[in-house]
Amino acid sequence: MLKLRPFGKTGLAVSERGFGAWAIGSASYGPVAADDAVSALACAEELGCNFVDTAEVYGESEARLGRFFCGGRRERWVVASKYSGQPQGMTALVEEQLRRLRTDRIDFYQLHWAPRGHELKLYEELDRLKLSGKIRFCGVSLRLGPDIDHVLAHSHIDGVQLPVSLLDPDPLSARREQIRARSLALVARSALRGGFLAGRYDETSVFSGAGDQRASWERGRIRDTARQARAFGFAAQAAGSAHAAAVAYVLSFAEVSTVILGCKSAAQASSNFGTAVPAALDAATLQRIQRTQRELGVFHAGRAKRLWNRLRGSFAIVNA
Repeated sequence: MLKLRPFGKTGLAVSERGFGAWAIGSASYGPVAADDAVSALACAEELGCNFVDTAEVYGESEARLGRFFCGGRRERWVVASKYSGQPQGMTALVEEQLRRLRTDRIDFYQLHWAPRGHELKLYEELDRLKLSGKIRFCGVSLRLGPDIDHVLAHSHIDGVQLPVSLLDPDPLSARREQIRARSLALVARSALRGGFLAGRYDETSVFSGAGDQRASWERGRIRDTARQARAFGFAAQAAGSAHAAAVAYVLSFAEVSTVILGCKSAAQASSNFGTAVPAALDAATLQRIQRTQRELGVFHAGRAKRLWNRLRGSFAIVNA
């Protein structure tokens, strides 16, 4: 069974691996039958998963969760969803989401971007939704460092969602102390980088299924991602598999409450939640990972250095 971790200072306890419900919505990772979506959720639940992350923009995801929750299952889950700027407004959207999810509250409700300017009033709207009981806790789902810094300055939030992976250490690693000081819940996403860090794909992989967002990736991006993922083979040996290494790396950050893993089937849920994963990688492996990350330039400082080296090389050619 999956271990539980505290969800920040909310008092909730969540499974260290959560269910990413984007894929079961058939909107971005290819079509998924409704029965397969329910089977995936049931398998995850049986293995101890109790956290699920969804959104209205994930296609049929919320409706399929609502179907799954029928029969008394809702109380076993911590449900997270999002407001993505829909025209009807956040409060009206929450009402629609509650009906789709067949529930009376959403446990963790997130803005899907960092509000600025006049949008800062959304924080007050979140507070009102909390007072009404329609959401219990709130946060922001983010990607870029400056947005994270901006959001962390606001006291309204209970947690954040960030990309964290072997290839994306920076958004979290540079802000661990701030997150820890605030006792924020932290939902980590994209740990497997679209499956590349799980060893499922290589440079020759082709994505052409209807609705699969990876079909828009340029060949160069696919080659670079596959090459960089392969550089962490030593971590896979230490953890037992590439999949285990990718997840264990994220869980090595004590600040992480849960790492969400996308599922489209019961078989994938069994792999994501039933496979043994170390609670954390050993210190020597983590040190080697950090060295490899710097060599690959996946830290912001590394990317800046790599750009400078390219520019310096160009100047040398021009002046030769």
